[in-house]
Amino acid sequence: MRTASINRDTAETKIAIEVNLDGTGSYDISTGIGFLDHMVEQFAKHSLIDVTMKIDGDLHVDQHHTTEDSALALGQALAQALGDKGGIGRYGLAYSPMDETLARVSLDVSGRPYLVWRAGFSQEKLGEWDTELIEHWFHSVAQTCGLTLHVELLYGSNNHHICEAIYKGFARAMRQAVELDTRKGGAIPSTKGQLGG
Repeated sequence: MRTASINRDTAETKIAIEVNLDGTGSYDISTGIGFLDHMVEQFAKHSLIDVTMKIDGDLHVDQHHTTEDSALALGQALAQALGDKGGIGRYGLAYSPMDETLARVSLDVSGRPYLVWRAGFSQEKLGEWDTELIEHWFHSVAQTCGLTLHVELLYGSNNHHICEAIYKGFARAMRQAVELDTRKGGAIPSTKGQLGG
């Protein structure tokens, strides 16, 4: 089973995360930030990666630590579950439409963290979640999961649709990238014989 459990306990957040790469998309998410919960639920549902995420964060300060640490711990759990990445598809690409919005997410489970972010929001909050933290969430998950991640908003105007299209696109791209390809026979998908570095 390609599973992982991460417990991260700091002065700012207490986090427990479990993932199963070969799941059915089940989830149990509680971050204290409603819209972030909704987005991580979308990620689990559309990637078919089971995710349990429980966070007790310093929301009396602001949402930054909870948002950042949720992504750092999720990326760490995904990387741990991937192991040496033998047999995976490695690459993922998804176009994600939602009404008037179209997002494109392309990624490589390369072990070389990099985020290209070409998206934005015209309002400061979605629910109670600060929209400036969304790019930072993707940056953080890319760092600890070792993703080369390109996120683009091709067009769109509704901020809820923009955010949801991006998360669903990320989920679908991750599903492609982490799924096992039986033709590879467990081989690491790199001519170097390893991914990263």
